[in-house]
Amino acid sequence: MSKPELIHPTAIIDPTATIAEDVVIGPYCIIGPQVSIGAGSVIHPHVVIAGYTRIGVCNEIFQFSSIGEICQDLKYQGEETWLEIGDYNKIREHCSFHRGTVQDQSITRIGSHNLMMVNTHIAHDCVVGDHNIIANNVGIAGHVHIADYVVIGGNSGIHQFCHIDSYSMIGGASLILKDVPAYVMASGNPAHAYGLNIEGMRRKGWSRNVIQALREAFKFIYKENLTTEQAIAKIQSEILPEAAEAQRLIDSLEKSKRGIVR
Repeated sequence: MSKPELIHPTAIIDPTATIAEDVVIGPYCIIGPQVSIGAGSVIHPHVVIAGYTRIGVCNEIFQFSSIGEICQDLKYQGEETWLEIGDYNKIREHCSFHRGTVQDQSITRIGSHNLMMVNTHIAHDCVVGDHNIIANNVGIAGHVHIADYVVIGGNSGIHQFCHIDSYSMIGGASLILKDVPAYVMASGNPAHAYGLNIEGMRRKGWSRNVIQALREAFKFIYKENLTTEQAIAKIQSEILPEAAEAQRLIDSLEKSKRGIVR
């Protein structure tokens, strides 16, 4: 258990919770049953961590957030389900993250080094990777998968079961109804693809040759009126030998079940 001087006396902590000894818990927080909070974490005032939630190290959760509450799926009947949060995440004010359901893996998973801005909602059974930035008032419906290094603009909504792949970017106030492939920039209501996240690639230090190769791959998918199978074949034969990063695009196309944004 955390040192008493680091836990405000108004906080209510379930006896089954496991709190690392250096965790700071602010006034009027409620920590529910079967919660674990890793070392170096800070829980600001008025946070509710409802229960059955595992939180890694060095996370910071800001005031009025609701973490690990039961889901809003009407099929949920009170089964034991979980929320897992990795390390070094910043979870800003009024965020709400829900536990999973037994219809999926009974768990909602959030990775590490993410920034979730004010009023981010992550629903049941979502899987969120690492190094993502999710801006204010984004609603993420159930069973959504978000990979790594994704940026989602404020006031956007993500439809259930959509996949948002790595290094993609979603413009503000967008409605995502289909999968977004790796590297793609999508925006609008409903969202359409309108280019590649070139600036993100440059910030990662990728070479001009790699960026140009991915531009060519984007043309195969979106500009040449090819079927998905034809686009994959051209990327494999013409792009992949020169830019291994194109494999992420191929993976996005091959695993998509909802179809991709067009």
